[in-house]
Amino acid sequence: MLPRAGVLALALVALPAQAQASEALWALLKSGGQVVIMRHAATDSTAGDRDTMRLEDCSTQRNLSPLGRDTATLALGMANPWLPLNSFFRNRDREPGQTGAARELVGRHRGGTLVLVTHQVSIAARTGLYPAEGEMIILTPRGGDFTVGGRLKPPDVTQN
Repeated sequence: MLPRAGVLALALVALPAQAQASEALWALLKSGGQVVIMRHAATDSTAGDRDTMRLEDCSTQRNLSPLGRDTATLALGMANPWLPLNSFFRNRDREPGQTGAARELVGRHRGGTLVLVTHQVSIAARTGLYPAEGEMIILTPRGGDFTVGGRLKPPDVTQN
């Protein structure tokens, strides 16, 4: 099951040491007030989300592969579903509303680090970046908007 494309309030103390990031990026994360937008982990590419997808019913969604489920178990402890993070790949009419709601949330975030887990299409619409599965993009809120602080690429787990 996808990690219910939702808002996650997590401390990033357990990120893998293999994630390549500069000292400046780690310092930015440690300072708090950042938003991490993460593409979901590895999925079963033989199936896609249906037009009738429902968050509470995994059979209507493209599910994580066994490798993706392991990644989700290690990285995520809880998820709160939030509809603006759903994929709009099959229904582009939803893109403006969902993207606007997510940009507003990111731009006005204050406090600790907020982690959003969503789909590549959603991240690209919000940032112009195309992350790999499991990749995290660090966003710094700027009074209603945001800047991209950096990227954390996942370790190559196929080599372990």
